[in-house]
Amino acid sequence: MPYGYRGKIARIDLTNGRVSLEQPEENFYRAYLGGRGFIAQYMLKELKPGIDPLSPDNKLIFANGVITGVPVGGCGRNSVGAKSPLTYAYGDAEAGGYFGAELKRAGYDALILEGKAEKPVYIWIKDDVITIKDASNLWGKPTAVSQEQIRSEVGESIARTAQIGPAGENMVRYACIINDLGHAAGRTGMGAVMGSKNVKAIAVKASKNVEVWDKDGIKSLALWLRDNYKTLAKRLVDEGSDYVLFGLNRQSGLPTRNFQQGSFEGVGKINGRTMRDTIVKRREGCWACPIRCKTIVATNAPYYVNPAYGGPEYETVASLGSNCGIDDLEAIAKGHELCNGFSLDAISTGASIAFAMECYERGVLTKKDADYLELKFGNHEAMLEMI
Repeated sequence: MPYGYRGKIARIDLTNGRVSLEQPEENFYRAYLGGRGFIAQYMLKELKPGIDPLSPDNKLIFANGVITGVPVGGCGRNSVGAKSPLTYAYGDAEAGGYFGAELKRAGYDALILEGKAEKPVYIWIKDDVITIKDASNLWGKPTAVSQEQIRSEVGESIARTAQIGPAGENMVRYACIINDLGHAAGRTGMGAVMGSKNVKAIAVKASKNVEVWDKDGIKSLALWLRDNYKTLAKRLVDEGSDYVLFGLNRQSGLPTRNFQQGSFEGVGKINGRTMRDTIVKRREGCWACPIRCKTIVATNAPYYVNPAYGGPEYETVASLGSNCGIDDLEAIAKGHELCNGFSLDAISTGASIAFAMECYERGVLTKKDADYLELKFGNHEAMLEMI
């Protein structure tokens, strides 16, 4: 077996409640290289043309890359794919955090979810044991609440999760899958596919390590990153990914008022520096990464934000902020929390709301159409109500 892989792919038949393991030959791993390679191959090989993406015929595939789980920064990501309910074509998404690395460490290169469970379930993986468990008491709950309950039920306080909230359960076509509450596999509706299968979450706890060929080389690379990241990624360390807002604004590349403009006059109120100096309480990172660019924010009334959901990155600030003409950072942070709690793709959500705001301002949508919301650019209360 090539280094970087575990040699096992778990196939979970939700209709019949069965789990089986496949152990592909080495040439399979060399041909498809994990992550999107696995997803594309299984979809091409096993999905019938013309299927409904939200039917049991679709398959949801969680797949790790070659370096997922290697103890170096940037190696915590996993892919998830299926036929997209948003585009009716190939769909995949990618997320960071700890879930992918934990799945690889538990011994699996991929999970293939097939069919549909009769009632809501979650999948519990502890090293070599995969169990399908009842999730009826979790259905309808936001992701932070269900993660806490799952961890309590399985007796593992740091079990890593990939899950959906009410948006995925209700098959919103751009629902995403949330890793560890703060990392979204978004854009293509993978959360809707997960909801169509009655799967609330996958939780994993591992005790193994990923074997690598050049252990000294990996250690040297990890130490080099540890010693140099503050210089090489200074602004990312200091301000998180939101540091890019000023640059995008200068280049007329910051989506503003449904992309009618490329610069936002309120950018100084919502950029990474302002966030750092106001609502950011600390930073966290992904698997084995020293940079810790993920913001943890906390706000006060009227927009109390649960810090368990982290904080908005630049895509969310642009989508719920400048693209909606909104410069209220606390309201944007609240919107981020709602999206992650519901498992809504924040980019698609903000773009949908911005489109509706332009339609409202141009008279295409009436006040009655908008349920009597004042759906104008800059109205942060309307943005939150729309979510």
